[in-house]
Amino acid sequence: MIKLIDKDTGVALGEITEAHLNFMADLLEDDPEVEDYFISRETIQTLEGEGADKKLIEVLRKALGSREDMEISWSQA
Repeated sequence: MIKLIDKDTGVALGEITEAHLNFMADLLEDDPEVEDYFISRETIQTLEGEGADKKLIEVLRKALGSREDMEISWSQA
């Protein structure tokens, strides 16, 4: 499992699968060594439109909450 972390606060946001992380990486980055992502409502909509798993979308929406955007990092859980 992969643990998502709020980059500003260090708070754990939830867990996703390696497949979820790979899906995000394929759409959001050019460098496979990147360990952080800028997430916004638009980012989530893009992921959803590209067929992201419902669990991934749920975790990201919950993490974002009422904010417009945020930066997240990840680590192996």
